[in-house]
Amino acid sequence: MSPDHGAEQGSAGFAARLRAHRRAAGLTQADLSGRAGVGVRTVRDLERGRASRPQRTTVELLAAALGLVGAERADFVAASRGRATAEPPPDTGGPPAGAISLPNPGNLVGRALDVADISHLLTGEKVVTLVGLAGVGKTALALAVAHHVAPRYPGGVAGVVISEVSTTADVLAATAAVFGVGRAGDLANRLSDAPALLLLDAAERSAAAVVEALGWLSQHTPALRVVATGRHPLGIAGEQVWPVAPLEVPPAGGETDLATVEEYPAAALFLAQLRQVRREPVGPHEVGPLVSLVRRLGGLPLALELAAARGRVLELGEILDRYGDRLLDLAGAAESEAGAVTLRDAVAASYRLLGPAEQYALRRLCVFRNRWSVELAEALLTEESAEDGGAAAGDPVPLLDRLMALGLVSVRGAGPFRFRLVDVVRDFAVERAAAAGELVAARRRHAVIFARLAARAAPDLVGPQLTATVAHLDDVASDLWAALAHAADDDPPTALCLASKLPRWWRFRGRDVPGRQWLRRLLDDPGTAGVGPKVIAWARLGVAQLALEHGAAAEELPLAERALADFAALGDVTGELAARSVLCALYMSTGGYDEARQHGEAGLTLATRTGRVRDMAVAQNNLTWHEIRVGDLAAARRRLAAVDRLAAQCGEERLRAVARANLADVARLEGRYEEAEVSGRRAVAMLEDLGDPGHRRRALAVVGLALAQSGRDDEAAKILAELRAMLGDPAPDDATCAAIEANLALSRGERELAAEWFAVAAQAYEGMHDLRDVVEALVGAVATTDDPAARANRLAWLDRVRKEGGITLLPREHALLGVDGR
Repeated sequence: MSPDHGAEQGSAGFAARLRAHRRAAGLTQADLSGRAGVGVRTVRDLERGRASRPQRTTVELLAAALGLVGAERADFVAASRGRATAEPPPDTGGPPAGAISLPNPGNLVGRALDVADISHLLTGEKVVTLVGLAGVGKTALALAVAHHVAPRYPGGVAGVVISEVSTTADVLAATAAVFGVGRAGDLANRLSDAPALLLLDAAERSAAAVVEALGWLSQHTPALRVVATGRHPLGIAGEQVWPVAPLEVPPAGGETDLATVEEYPAAALFLAQLRQVRREPVGPHEVGPLVSLVRRLGGLPLALELAAARGRVLELGEILDRYGDRLLDLAGAAESEAGAVTLRDAVAASYRLLGPAEQYALRRLCVFRNRWSVELAEALLTEESAEDGGAAAGDPVPLLDRLMALGLVSVRGAGPFRFRLVDVVRDFAVERAAAAGELVAARRRHAVIFARLAARAAPDLVGPQLTATVAHLDDVASDLWAALAHAADDDPPTALCLASKLPRWWRFRGRDVPGRQWLRRLLDDPGTAGVGPKVIAWARLGVAQLALEHGAAAEELPLAERALADFAALGDVTGELAARSVLCALYMSTGGYDEARQHGEAGLTLATRTGRVRDMAVAQNNLTWHEIRVGDLAAARRRLAAVDRLAAQCGEERLRAVARANLADVARLEGRYEEAEVSGRRAVAMLEDLGDPGHRRRALAVVGLALAQSGRDDEAAKILAELRAMLGDPAPDDATCAAIEANLALSRGERELAAEWFAVAAQAYEGMHDLRDVVEALVGAVATTDDPAARANRLAWLDRVRKEGGITLLPREHALLGVDGR
């Protein structure tokens, strides 16, 4: 039977269980999706058997949403791992006398899948070793497994704690004692009739003795199964190593609802520990600090418990402020004459297990801020300079395997960016690297590597690879920012090379203000004076491009002109085309409409001459506005058709989406409101998938205006609410929202209110690059104003804006103004 076939069987079994539990609970797929906080598509795919091994967190969330406990939960979890049934849970009334002599850890938070998987391993493996950092929860997990599988071992389940002075004879004698015989030699008879399970805790304390004892037991008690815990594998033949990872933490900048946050195992454990030392519930103002604190603690159970203990005295924000930057100093009760054991001590114990070369590599890897790939690790470890005195690491795979086996590196999910140093390990390694004088050099290499990564990614921030490339940069966002911050002080040329490649990514992610500030700072830094002219030109253009996003175009217009001159002198066609496109938008924003058109036409000519299809589409899209400005909507439609055709030819989906949004606005100006709505909604969906929030909001605004102008008030009001929610703070003077309000008031016959909203819209639109919007709002204000003096003032305002922008009124606007619009 092929592995794929087996996976399908497991998938089908889980699908049936999920569907049965959902129906028994009286829930629809959408209901279960809402309760569990997972996508409805995820629920649908799981019930169809399309996912053979769903994510661990997804299964936990679904089980909780379905209210599964005890045997049902265990069976559900086991089925998700591709097995038809799970081992029965221990009898809640207690096992038969002598069958198990271990403490029960209870329901471990976030470990149900681990328990199910390890229990399954024991059906085929003689020795399973749980490895990881001190405090990650190895012993509690081993106890939970022992209780879970106890019914499978009629010969008994027992445990032995290894000490630093344990010998082979000690281990065997203790094993004999816990199974109720006087000598190790009697174990063969004692365990001959029924399988038994032995738990060896803290095996690393006397690893050699444990290995020798297990060799003897393997020969004389073949039915015995062993679960061992330790900071490193035992290294015996047939051993199955199970790295115990920290608990999953809530995402950064995610939910601020306490109930949602508590669904993440790390937060749940922290709150459970916190309730033991304080009576007051966590307030809404503490949820943000809770998420930050739990993330900073890295999901390490020991760290969570130590920090929660401070809740007797401190609020969560105070715990974060006091210990957030010195987690390694967190300590529990004194365990030795030397005093309390800190997290630093716990990590140091595992660090000492590494050889010199492995310790050196760990001190290099500490500069990664979040998740990283094998390739990034290899680049960091092999790009050594002679003065550093370190040897190149070669193939990083054996090293990563070793670090994972010791629990120093965690792995989450799939994909290249799945490796991560446990937070306290990274903090410890940073300390050691600083003490060894290696930290500055490591950070310098880190910045160079990410500058190269950004340079490789930049060309794909346009075209069909845009979405994937933005996601790729998102995966390493924290490292990009860290590299920029460190290089700005230590290596400004590298910092400028990195920053010059990021403006489009910054723009897509709404980071235009800090991005512009970084570029400005680096361009003004004397340390970047020797950087190549092409890098300087791209940095200057990036400043201007980002300034456009927050209304500062006039300030950076000269910088864009310098960038164009630099690209022309260098013969860089790509740069020249990009500069003309940006200048077209800059001049539109600052009232230089003739100059904007000239740059648009020059860009179209250059793109056509050099066969740059995408740039031809961009230029055609830029020139569309000028056709709308002079009232030639038919010409605007022709240009947008060309944009769509050219963008499809080069696979540029974002440009097609923008063209559809612009076509929706043209249809609206023509009074074709149904067409405007359909085209606009299609653009909104495309832009949402592409992750372009700015253009998506503008497309949604077109839909809202079309609905309001066609009298579909309820639908327009929903769009209005969505637009205001996107602003973050409902702003009545937002231009588009005010324009929709005006049309809604007009639809209700409230002319005076409509006139005021139109005036508010015009005031808010003015100063933005599109004076066509100002004219449209002013036409509405004039047409709905009954007071002669006020009407005259607004008409004068309209005349001024029309002359300033060279705007030609549309037939519909002439009709609204009547004699005043001649």
